[in-house]
Amino acid sequence: MNDRPLHAIDPLLQVEAVSRSHEQGRVQALVDVSFSADAGQTLALTGPSGGGKSSLLSLIGLLDRPTRGRVCIGGQDLVQVRNAAAFRARRIGFVFQFHHLLPTMTLQENVEAAMLALGAPRARRRERAAALLDEVGLSARASFLPSQVSGGERQRAAVARALANEPDLLLADEPTGNLDSHNGQRVVELLARQARQRGALVLVATHNPEIAAALDRRLELRDGRLRSEGSTPADPAGE
Repeated sequence: MNDRPLHAIDPLLQVEAVSRSHEQGRVQALVDVSFSADAGQTLALTGPSGGGKSSLLSLIGLLDRPTRGRVCIGGQDLVQVRNAAAFRARRIGFVFQFHHLLPTMTLQENVEAAMLALGAPRARRRERAAALLDEVGLSARASFLPSQVSGGERQRAAVARALANEPDLLLADEPTGNLDSHNGQRVVELLARQARQRGALVLVATHNPEIAAALDRRLELRDGRLRSEGSTPADPAGE
């Protein structure tokens, strides 16, 4: 296996002529989708419901396999990954529309739990979880249960959990779908910051045009096909 850091390999992500069918080929979730992306980029996956956004994220996240074509992360064909769970734990962070925090654990414990799969020492788990919660503005809520904080705070805690193992790739499926515009923008800013500061590649599936416009590139999927691809307009006022 290549020991180079994945963020040092360009393109970090390659999707090559990928198709995914269901029901013995009668339903085409994805059809001949190809694109590549480098570390440090943020990509918006847009398009109508059922267009293939979640299917594509599932393939990239090793939650499913393509019918044809291949997906490579850091030059490695995902079909050749023997232990998908271990690869996901080390290399990929997930943020979903619903936070999926464990209700009986505090925010601190939820973030720490993500590091158990890699066998991180307890002291390391505590230190990193505290630092991440501070980064997302939740230090004062670290000892709270998910039910004791707001929806925006729960989603920010989910972002902290996704970052726990310093992933090379962050996959976010409608991460702002249940949030108001202020909290939604805050979550996207957190994800984009990871791309800039840590060299992570961030893919965000979204219906929200404002969210898509805040990211570097946009890929539009319709009926399982990549219909358009391009950079989002730069802010004329600058950063």
